[in-house]
Amino acid sequence: MNTSTTTVKAPLEIAPPARKARVANPGWFLVSPSVALLLLWMIVPLGMTVYFSMIRYNLLYPGENQFVGLENFTYFLTDSGFMPGATNTLLLVGSVLLISIVLGVLISALLEASEFFGRGIVRVLLISPFFIMPTVGALIWKNLIFHPVSGILASVWKLFGAQPVDWLAHYPLLSIIIIVSWQWLPFAILILMTAMQSLDQEQKEAARLDGAGPIAIFWHLTLPHLARPIAVVLMIETIFLLSVFAEIFTTTNGGPGYASTNLAYLIYNQALVQFDVGMASAGGLIAVVIANIAAIILVRMIGKNLTDKN
Repeated sequence: MNTSTTTVKAPLEIAPPARKARVANPGWFLVSPSVALLLLWMIVPLGMTVYFSMIRYNLLYPGENQFVGLENFTYFLTDSGFMPGATNTLLLVGSVLLISIVLGVLISALLEASEFFGRGIVRVLLISPFFIMPTVGALIWKNLIFHPVSGILASVWKLFGAQPVDWLAHYPLLSIIIIVSWQWLPFAILILMTAMQSLDQEQKEAARLDGAGPIAIFWHLTLPHLARPIAVVLMIETIFLLSVFAEIFTTTNGGPGYASTNLAYLIYNQALVQFDVGMASAGGLIAVVIANIAAIILVRMIGKNLTDKN
């Protein structure tokens, strides 16, 4: 009895000094300046955005800044461009994610399975569009590919005797999806191709010895191995695709009408075209809420995926 009593009490006597040691640890004091600077960096712009969203702040009427409460949020949500902007945002994000993941997996698997001269150069060329600035990439597609007179597609159409298509005028959202997919597909290829190189080759050899074909190996070995990288690509691309702006501004200006307007461009239009900073601030907060909801869902999906794999 005495021995068991001593064994039970020992941790209780050691715990308070351990807690005191953690409190006395100077680590929290050393990191507090950077944490405070980071909080200040985030809180000040967010606080100003909340403040502007609660007042009537129009640059054309600088003296009229009365408090309006949630009126700006109501106006933004009932604006004629909100539903088209939200729908276009969902279509843009979903389409680019689907194209990036499907083509990224297929291209990465093809490169990993093929042995040919210059494969390293092909890999570099496939990844290079990701390092081009969005504005430059949009200008390339607008003037060199989609242009109805001097573009590459117009020349191909004329070669077969067909009438060239003005892509940015007739298919604006599809054109934006193609441009953004071209920019983000290399990112998916980079992540997935790196992940494929870490796949255990002994498992593939064992599967081949058991009679498994290339499709069976890809379906039962490669795809399960790519579950985590696909989840990472899904999360990172979603966060960035929700704020696509430069491609739309450079090519279609959100038109015709609201055909290619997303939430980011709609907020820009409210702030710097209509000069309504209050409504634009309200729209920015709504966009932040939507982005955080998407991030939370994706983080939970990735966390569940990692837990299931472990």
